[in-house]
Amino acid sequence: MGIYITIDGGTTNTRVSLVTENEVIKTVKIHAGAGSCEKNYLKNKIKETISELSEIKMPKRILASGMITSEMGLYNLPHIPAPAGISELHNGMCRAELPEISDVPFLFVPGVKIYDGTLEHTDMMRGEETELIGLSENMHCNSLYILPGSHSKIIRTDSCGRITDFKTTLTGEMIWALSQDTILKIAVNLSNSETNEEYLIKGYQYCRDIGLNAALFKTRILKNMFSISECEIYSFFMGAVLQAEIGEIIKAKEGYVTIAGKQQIKNAMVSLLGALCNKKIICVSDKTAELAPSIGAVRIYEYKQERMK
Repeated sequence: MGIYITIDGGTTNTRVSLVTENEVIKTVKIHAGAGSCEKNYLKNKIKETISELSEIKMPKRILASGMITSEMGLYNLPHIPAPAGISELHNGMCRAELPEISDVPFLFVPGVKIYDGTLEHTDMMRGEETELIGLSENMHCNSLYILPGSHSKIIRTDSCGRITDFKTTLTGEMIWALSQDTILKIAVNLSNSETNEEYLIKGYQYCRDIGLNAALFKTRILKNMFSISECEIYSFFMGAVLQAEIGEIIKAKEGYVTIAGKQQIKNAMVSLLGALCNKKIICVSDKTAELAPSIGAVRIYEYKQERMK
C-alpha cells in the first residue's frame, strides 16, 4: 500500500485525510462542501489542506469521492449503473491532472445510479459506495446497509457484495431543518447524546398511526403540556422522523442489517430496530464509520493490485 490523500466530499462538509499502510494518519475537516459554497472557495481550501498534509508525507495519488465528483465539485464524473461493487468502481475511476490544486495526480471514484425509466426506481449516490467498500470487513452478502447522514441511504447488496438497489432520504437535513427552522426549535435539543427507548417507540407509533405532520406537532405538545425530560422529547421527535425508514427496514427480507453513518441517527435507529424486530443488527463503531470513506477509496484504487498478490 502506498501513501495517499483521500477527499471525502459532502454537500456541506469535506474531509481530507492522509492515509498510509491502511491507516488514517491525519484528517482535516473543511466546513464547506460542494453544495454550500463557491467552487473556487472549496478548491482553495482543498489546495491548502493538501499542502498541509503533504508536509507530513508526500502522497503518490489523491483519491476523491462523493459530491466532489458532481457538477458542483472539482470534477464532474458520471455515475455508473448498479449492480456495482469494488471491481466496477475501480474500472470506473477517472484520472485527472489538476495542477491549480496539486501536482499529484487525482483519481476520482464514480457514484452509482439505478434507473429503469420510472421515478419510483431511479436513485443516485455519491460517496456512500466508497464508504460501503471501506466497511467491507464487516460486510455480509445479501444484506441491508444503512448509512445515516444528511442524505441517508438504505442499500441492498447481492451475493458478490455488489450494490444492487438503494433508496435515499433527506433524513439528516430534515432533522436539522425541523429542529432549527420551525417552532420545534424550542422543543428539540439536538445536543442530546442519548435516547429514551420508550419515547422513541412512542414517536414511531404516533407517526405510523397519524402521519408525520401531526406526530411532529405532538413534540411541541409534549414540551408545553407534559412534565417530561429533554431526552424524552428529543427521542419522540427522532422516532417520528425515522418511522418511514424503520418501517421499511423491518419489512425487508434481509436478516442482517448493518448500520454505520452519523452517530446521532445511527444510535436512534439501532434502539428502534432492536425493540421492534428480530433482525441481526450490526452497529459499526463510530471510529470505523468515520474512517470508512478513506479506507474504501484506497481499497477501490488498489483493487487489481491486491488481486495480483
